[in-house]
Amino acid sequence: METVHAIELRHITKRFGKVVANDGIDLTLNRGEILSLLGENGSGKTTLMNMLSGIYLPDEGEILVEGKSVSIRSPKDAFTHGIGMIHQHYKLVDVFTAAENIALGLKEAGMDRKAIAARVKAISDKYGFGIDPGKKVYDMSVSEKQTVEIVKVLYRGAEILILDEPTAVLTPQETERLFDILRSMKADGKAIVIITHKLHEVMAISDKVAVLRKGKYIGTVNTADTDPQKLTDMMVGHAVSLNIDRPQAKYHDLRLEVKGLNCRGSDGVKALTDVSFQAMGGEILGIAGIAGSGQKELLEAIAGLQKAESGHIFYYPPHPKSDIAGNHVPVDKAGEELVGKTPSQIQKVGVSLAFVPEDRLGMGLVGGMGMADNMMLKTYKDHPGPFVDRKPPRALAEKLIDELEIVTPGVSTPVRRLSGGNVQKVLVGREIASSPTVLMTAYPVRGLDINSSYTIYRLLNEQKMKGVAVLLVGEDLDVLLELCDRIVVLCGGRVSGVVEAASATKEQLGLLMTHVGGGEEERDHA
Repeated sequence: METVHAIELRHITKRFGKVVANDGIDLTLNRGEILSLLGENGSGKTTLMNMLSGIYLPDEGEILVEGKSVSIRSPKDAFTHGIGMIHQHYKLVDVFTAAENIALGLKEAGMDRKAIAARVKAISDKYGFGIDPGKKVYDMSVSEKQTVEIVKVLYRGAEILILDEPTAVLTPQETERLFDILRSMKADGKAIVIITHKLHEVMAISDKVAVLRKGKYIGTVNTADTDPQKLTDMMVGHAVSLNIDRPQAKYHDLRLEVKGLNCRGSDGVKALTDVSFQAMGGEILGIAGIAGSGQKELLEAIAGLQKAESGHIFYYPPHPKSDIAGNHVPVDKAGEELVGKTPSQIQKVGVSLAFVPEDRLGMGLVGGMGMADNMMLKTYKDHPGPFVDRKPPRALAEKLIDELEIVTPGVSTPVRRLSGGNVQKVLVGREIASSPTVLMTAYPVRGLDINSSYTIYRLLNEQKMKGVAVLLVGEDLDVLLELCDRIVVLCGGRVSGVVEAASATKEQLGLLMTHVGGGEEERDHA
C-alpha cells in the first residue's frame, strides 16, 4: 500500500528571471514528524516554503496534501489545506490583545470575545503554551509574541506548521520550552517543518533533515543517523571544519571604558541604566541579552548615534607597548571622552560600528548605489574639493568580493539587488576595511549560512589579533561562548553579569539574560 504523506512536493521548480531558485525538488513530510530544512544562503529553503504557504506559485511541479493534488495560490488557500507558516518577523498589532490578534481577519472576529478567548485558552492548555488571551502584545516578551503567532495558525486549523528561524531571538530556556511545545504538537499528529541554521538545535528537535544546495534537493536523512559534520558536508558539498577558534592575542590594553551610562531609546523609553564595563584591545567582548535589552542603544551611544543622558564613554588609543606578548599594559593617561562627540568625530578616533539590523540597508548602505560607491561613503569627506578619486573604493569593493565571496554581477550593481547575506558581507567588510581600533558588530552572521558565518568569525579574530577591541552583539549563545573572550550580559538595559566565556555555560547566560542569578557580585566585575 502506497504511503500517504501529509505533504509531498514533486519536481517543484521556481525561477526569478534567469535565476533558478528551486530546481525540480522532491520532498515529503509526514504527520507526527518534525523535519528540519537545511541549506546555505540562496539554497532555496525559504522560496520552497513560501510556495507551500501560498506566497509564491511554482513554475513547474505539483504539491500534494494528504495524497491529493492541490493549488495553493495564497496564504488563505494554504490555511484551507491546513498549512500555516510562522515567519521570523512577527505580524502582530501591538495595541491588541493576544486573542484579538489571533482572531484578526477572520469572519468570527466580531463574535463574542469571551468565546474567542475561551478557544484560545483551550488551544494554549492543550499544548502547554501558557498564554494569557487578554494580554496586550506591547506587554509581551519575544517568546510570548512567538507563542501568539503559533496559536494564531492553530486557531485557523493548521495541521502542517512551518517555522522560519524560530529560535533566533530566544534564550536557551525559551528555546527548550518551544521545543517541548513542538514535541507535544508532534505527539498530537501535527507535521512540522523548521528552517534553521543552528545544527545543535536540528539534532535536538528534528526526526529528519532535508538538505538543499544551490536550489537542488540533496537528500533527506534520519537525524539519529547523522551528525553536524555530515550535515555541513551535505550543505556545502565538501568538508568544512566546525571548530570556532579563540586565539590569544599578543595585545591586551584598555581601549574602551563605559561608566554609569544612561540613555533613552528613540521612543523616549529608558533603554540603558547605569551600564559600566571595559573593552580591551586584543579581545572579543560579547554582548548577550534577549531582544530589546539595550544592545542596539548601547552600540549606538558609543558610536555617537544615540544621545547619552548621563555617564561616560572613554576611549584609549593603542598603547605603544601593547605588542608585548601576554603583557597587560597599564593605563598611563586619561581616556578621551566620546560622550558629546559627533559620529564623524568618533569614527576619526578609530571607533567603527557595523550594525546588521532587520533591514540591512538601514545602517549606512544606500540600496540604489553599487558596492564601490558604498565603500566611498566612509571616505568622501576626507577629500576636499569637487572631485573624488573613485579608484581606491572600487579596488576595495573588488577585494571584498574576492575575500568574502560576495555574489554580485559587479561593483556597480545596486546593493539592493544582492541577497541579504551578501549585503551583510558588504556592510561588515566595509567597516573592517576602515582599520578601526574599536570594531562594534551587531548580529554580523544573522541569517548567514555556515560558510559565510565562519568567514565572518575569521575576520573578527583577525581584527582581535591586530589588537582591535571587538564588541560583538550576537543571538547564538553557543557562538558567543566559543568565539568571545568575555561576555557582558544585559537584562532590561542593565548589566546583570560579566563572565569569562571559556568557563561560562549557556544556562548561566540564559539565567543572567532574564536576571535570574544576576547578583551584585557579577555586576561589580563590570
